[in-house]
Amino acid sequence: MRVVFDNNVVAGGVGWDGESYLCLAQLAHRRAIAYASEITLNEARETCARLIQELNFSHNAAARLNWYLSVVRLVEPAPLGKQRSRDAKDDPYLAAALAARANFIVSYDKDLLELKKPFGVEIIRPAQFLKLVKG
Repeated sequence: MRVVFDNNVVAGGVGWDGESYLCLAQLAHRRAIAYASEITLNEARETCARLIQELNFSHNAAARLNWYLSVVRLVEPAPLGKQRSRDAKDDPYLAAALAARANFIVSYDKDLLELKKPFGVEIIRPAQFLKLVKG
């Protein structure tokens, strides 16, 4: 299964042990392959670095981030033409998913979730993703 994780899922998985972490763990179990573009990876790096600096995690969040960066596959974003999401910062995730021929974008972002299935790529919440990979 090909997947693009939104920044909020990557940051949640790096920082905490909830659904987002379980989504990232599916990569280690080889139930999914994650894809990202340089733009989406940079956003994840910046967000996670800021969280790691500001918060005192009980685990090694930097190691989790480095692991994710080592397993995610880089794609050149596909051209989308016009802006597709209400929030222009969401379009790079669509472009990465289209380039990767992803099955899903996993996100908590309401603007992305509202799009439902652009270009045939379903946008789902982490809980839905976990049900699909375990089912």
